Amino acid sequence: MDVLIVGGGVCGTALLFELARYTDLARIALVERYAELAQVNSRASSNSQTIHCGDIETNYTLEKALSVKRTAEMIVHYADLLEPDVRERCVFRTPKMVLAVGEAECAALRERFQQFSPHFPAMELLEKEQIAAWEPNVALLNGQPRPEPLLAIGIRSTYTAVDYEQLAASFVDQARTAVDGTTAAGGGARQLDLLLGTTVRRITPEGDLFRVQLAPTPGCGTAQPGERQAPRELLARHVVVNAGAHSLLMAQSMGYGLHYSCLPVAGSFYFTPDLLRGKVYTLQNDKLPFAAIHGDPDVRAPGQTRFGPTALLLPLLERYRPASFWEFLRVLRLDWAVLSVLWQLLRVADIRNYILRNLLFEVPWLRRRLFLADARKIVPGMRLEDLRFAKGFGGVRPQLIDKRQRRLMLGEASIPARPGLVFNVTPSPGGTCCLGNAARDLEAIAERLGCRFDRERLACELYGEPSLTAAA
Repeated sequence: MDVLIVGGGVCGTALLFELARYTDLARIALVERYAELAQVNSRASSNSQTIHCGDIETNYTLEKALSVKRTAEMIVHYADLLEPDVRERCVFRTPKMVLAVGEAECAALRERFQQFSPHFPAMELLEKEQIAAWEPNVALLNGQPRPEPLLAIGIRSTYTAVDYEQLAASFVDQARTAVDGTTAAGGGARQLDLLLGTTVRRITPEGDLFRVQLAPTPGCGTAQPGERQAPRELLARHVVVNAGAHSLLMAQSMGYGLHYSCLPVAGSFYFTPDLLRGKVYTLQNDKLPFAAIHGDPDVRAPGQTRFGPTALLLPLLERYRPASFWEFLRVLRLDWAVLSVLWQLLRVADIRNYILRNLLFEVPWLRRRLFLADARKIVPGMRLEDLRFAKGFGGVRPQLIDKRQRRLMLGEASIPARPGLVFNVTPSPGGTCCLGNAARDLEAIAERLGCRFDRERLACELYGEPSLTAAA
């Protein structure tokens, strides 16, 4: 086996696609412990279904926004490669805006527009009347303009929403198409293996190779009742683990990434009737390391708008799987460094109150009433009867703590354990950056394995750069 990918979410399948389309590697495999792809944080009900490109995410600096913009646009360029019916299942065009309410927020947003608009030419600065034309339920209350000062940055029409579950499925289909009928550098047909319902038990380095022990996932295997399948073993030249929080669990079981701890943050959502025409975000509180509330038309639930997320510190690596509590304890690695970071968070009044409020959001009778006050910042005329808790929706973000620097990490982390073995932990915006992260791993794989890598084709198709061959 040339490359083994662990994890069948949108990040793992993006790497599978790029390896199949832009290299001549002979044997590529992907292992996923569930019977279907993208059933954890890439599942359509587990995330906000957004392409985060930095234009309306006010927690991004300009530097980060430009970096994310380049990788986010890869999804749009990729969508151009798809047949129209497949594209329409994966990406969606809607207007979007970030909303400022009150004098202070309006001043901050106006300043942000001046700084960001030269780099994001599609941005429009929207006054109250223009906001009303885009989103009547945002700017009007009982048919009259809201009394508070309002300002928004809007993007009129672009691909803004993604069904990451469908996107992952399309990556696999495109990978199979790229491999079928092609030959590897040494001759012979190329091979792509998809091992669903399979769990990685152990990864053992053996010289320049890695012995990977696999076993059927309980309840997902193909064995007949009463029949026990023996564990399988694969030898791989290169292994990339894209398994979310479980990447850290696997890394630490091998002695890597021990300076990290994991603080899982779960997000819950609420459904309302069709109140918004597009995505409406709110300004981020600089003191809060969690996402600000936003409203999104749900791509899987036509006629409904989803509001959220809340942010609940949850001792689970996987939402709605209680058994992952024990896995959480293993990656928490509680010590004085972790306690120091928690104290830094809790000593800030805004964060402390936010955490307490989000705990109350989980209390059945109380949560709708509390959340209504927050949601009315976006839709002032929202009524209690409009809100319905989205049961079964929401995922877990594995926010990492760097114990050496004693700080909460807000971005993704990659743990290069040793040559040929890497563990990627991808909280938001991991889905947005799936193709960019895959390109980074692809570079390392091509350099180490010495395979053919068509960089020009990747740059042309996914980054939208002009083809050097065509220019010549």
